[in-house]
Amino acid sequence: MTSQAPRYAQPQSQDPYWLNIKELPYFRALLRAVEAREYQDIPLEQPILDLGCGDGHFVTTAFETQIDTGLDPWTGPLRQAARRKSYCMAVHGQGAQLPFPDGYFASAMSNSVLEHIENLDPVLEEVVRVLKPGAKFVFCVPNHRFLANLSVSSFLDRIGLKRLAEIYRRFFNRISRHDHCDDLKTWQERLSKAGLTIEEQWDYFSPAATHVLEWGHYFGLPSLVMHFLFRRWIVVPAKWSLSLTRLITKKYYNEARRQPQGSYSFYITRKV
Repeated sequence: MTSQAPRYAQPQSQDPYWLNIKELPYFRALLRAVEAREYQDIPLEQPILDLGCGDGHFVTTAFETQIDTGLDPWTGPLRQAARRKSYCMAVHGQGAQLPFPDGYFASAMSNSVLEHIENLDPVLEEVVRVLKPGAKFVFCVPNHRFLANLSVSSFLDRIGLKRLAEIYRRFFNRISRHDHCDDLKTWQERLSKAGLTIEEQWDYFSPAATHVLEWGHYFGLPSLVMHFLFRRWIVVPAKWSLSLTRLITKKYYNEARRQPQGSYSFYITRKV
């Protein structure tokens, strides 16, 4: 009997920047587009688990093929993922109690999710349990530079208002819902404990791009109003109506993909 060749998720042939900018508030769209582009060079063997899949929009901008399984603890976003047909199977569940047998998945991904989970150890242990031996786990997270790269707190530091700068950093971390913004050493220890080894790691999203993200939380408020009224972030998803947004953000999408002072980190890990 001949063994079947491994199947891989096909990278998106369309422009991830446009696929994101036409549907999301510009600050979220910029970051997600940069992340979606990275997956063009990371083959993921199927079946794939997307841990913390949300509404499934991200994988539709990163991959042309359906991802096998998306898991999320929130039912509302999962219903949206099901409507988008982003996954063959959209599953309601908790990361610390994955409803899958041992060694079920050939790879796993988690895009900007792990930073929102307070107790990470049991989640990582569960990911390792459901992965086949030698399988990849790919994820990205904000790192230890995220707060240091914020523009408002950096300005307050420069003029001597360090206490106010620290209050602002705590405020922004709270509205970003971050439980973790960790450096490489912290992640190495955490992953090794779970049974994962880092094959490759790089930083991305420059301080200047982070400023766009930061101020987008304030200038993007009209998008919140539009979403409340029309259930869409972008009412007219046309290039002419988004020309100013594209003018502001496209250069940050086109910046060098590796940023030594970047606010976010990509990790390609493998089950030991």
